[in-house]
Amino acid sequence: MFGAEKPIIGMVHLPPLPSSPRYDGRDVHDIVERALQDAKALKAGGIDGLTIENFGDAPYLKANVGPETVSAMASIAKEVVDAVDVPVGINVLRNDAKAALAIANAAGGEFIRVNVFTEAIVSDQGIIEACAPELIRYRRRLGAEGIKIFADVHVKHGALLSARPIEESAKDAAYRGFADALIITGARTGEAPELQSLLKVKKAVPEKPVLIGSGTTRQNVAKLLEHADGAIVGTSFKAGGIVENPVDGARVMAFMAEVKKLRQLQRR
Repeated sequence: MFGAEKPIIGMVHLPPLPSSPRYDGRDVHDIVERALQDAKALKAGGIDGLTIENFGDAPYLKANVGPETVSAMASIAKEVVDAVDVPVGINVLRNDAKAALAIANAAGGEFIRVNVFTEAIVSDQGIIEACAPELIRYRRRLGAEGIKIFADVHVKHGALLSARPIEESAKDAAYRGFADALIITGARTGEAPELQSLLKVKKAVPEKPVLIGSGTTRQNVAKLLEHADGAIVGTSFKAGGIVENPVDGARVMAFMAEVKKLRQLQRR
């Protein structure tokens, strides 16, 4: 999909959208322009893909976001897809995977991220249950099997309702939920996963790509990508390393310079 070894997927974090608690009344066209600026800065810096996420809509609904959120994200996603020639994914927080799939299908997205796929977690949104059975069937009904599902395993900002080894959770996501790729995160946004957890998942599910979903920095990217198949990067690409800030093109280029060195070493 990404045409690169160890692909790096940059985050386009959207500001609060209409009807969310912190929405400031700005026109959706202004939000589109902010998203395009971030997307173009990421692409110019050399990333291999993008994910669009309604990050500013906290506190998040568990699922079933309103039609105003779906329509706004679809409009934004279509503009981004048309503006950058890299694969674009969708994540609708906290776990509206069907909305993400519908947006990707309408806008030309190539993958979605699903935070809670095959297990139940306790989170600040309450108990969030698995969505894999409904999502896989919905994808079939849409005829959208080409849109890949990247599923979190032991996702950040939550705890399993019933504790299980991460390798068993990974097997369920891959072989019972039929995820196309798996994502490993730290406990919170901006925190890297434990290396041991990554190694356990890679060993348990060798056939599936495993991506780092949080906490990858210029300083640790070589260590993490020695074992992972790619990374989703948000905070490290933002001005000052602050997740709410715009993308800083210089930070993206410096990060990607480290990734290019790693790719060259691996080709030898």
